[in-house]
Amino acid sequence: MAKKKKADPDAPKKLASYTVKLDDEQMDKLQAWCEGRGWEAKEVPYARFGFKGPNVNVTAYESRKVVIAGKGTEEFVTMTLEAEITGEPKLGYDEVLHPEWFEPHAGLDESGKGDFFGPVVAATVVADTAAIRALVAAGVKDSKKIADSQILKLDKIIRSTKGATWEFSVFDMVKYNDFMSRPRANLNKLLAWQHGIALIKALAKQPVERGLLDQFSKTPLVQQELKRKGVKDFDLDMRTKAEEDPVVAAASIVARAEYVRIMRRLSDRFGEPLLKGASVGVKKQAVQIMDKFGAQALGEFAKLHFRTAYEVVKAEGRLSELPLPEPKEYTGFSR
Repeated sequence: MAKKKKADPDAPKKLASYTVKLDDEQMDKLQAWCEGRGWEAKEVPYARFGFKGPNVNVTAYESRKVVIAGKGTEEFVTMTLEAEITGEPKLGYDEVLHPEWFEPHAGLDESGKGDFFGPVVAATVVADTAAIRALVAAGVKDSKKIADSQILKLDKIIRSTKGATWEFSVFDMVKYNDFMSRPRANLNKLLAWQHGIALIKALAKQPVERGLLDQFSKTPLVQQELKRKGVKDFDLDMRTKAEEDPVVAAASIVARAEYVRIMRRLSDRFGEPLLKGASVGVKKQAVQIMDKFGAQALGEFAKLHFRTAYEVVKAEGRLSELPLPEPKEYTGFSR
């Protein structure tokens, strides 16, 4: 009798198909999960929705039956549907390695600090364990790794996730530039003030004992701001690359989403998409703004304390129209 061949552990997984029954609320969660991951939507006859992801297809029918087919579908079912859709918590890979990520806490991050056009937005997200698991399942991660179109979708998911609270703080460009033109004005101190506002509002809705801040200064400016505002019984830690924490990542998405919305409004007024950063293309757009609306109007679109603003206005010979002080010599960035 011939011996049965052992299965090759390195062989590709065979196609498989699983069928589960979900209620309407679970179907909505599944759809949001697939959208949040940027999966391609597809039309399927008689289906409520369909998505094509990496090695897997998800089809949800009007009968509330969901068919998942492809390679690795068993992992999809157990780690996604059971854990995040049907409400049966199951530890995932990240939760085993980083249990502190999944404890109730606040996350703080900002967006727009290094961009010439648009304001700086500070955001706080507070989440409990169930909400953090849901955010991870929805594909929440550092906003710098996500396209703007997906940022807005994930922002919507974060705002609607049960057990999560969000707040942000932002100045319009005129108010921002007015503040930054004052003697001894400092962007990091302004950002600390904004973080304090967003955090206090979020804690009033959903109190937690600790938070994590993506570090933007060696000095504990936000902690000092919270002390001045009388915040007690709250421990705020800070470190670089804090966006690895899913709640900080959620805050980075909320902040970036608001920045994107403001940039779109500014772009509509300008007449074409404004560029991010401070590149040569950004300088060209700054010149076009002055030519189209006048030199003073640049302050309605851009951060005038940037060296870029002075260089552009001076090169165009328009410092008499928009008198900007010559910036100090750049000596390098320090956190």
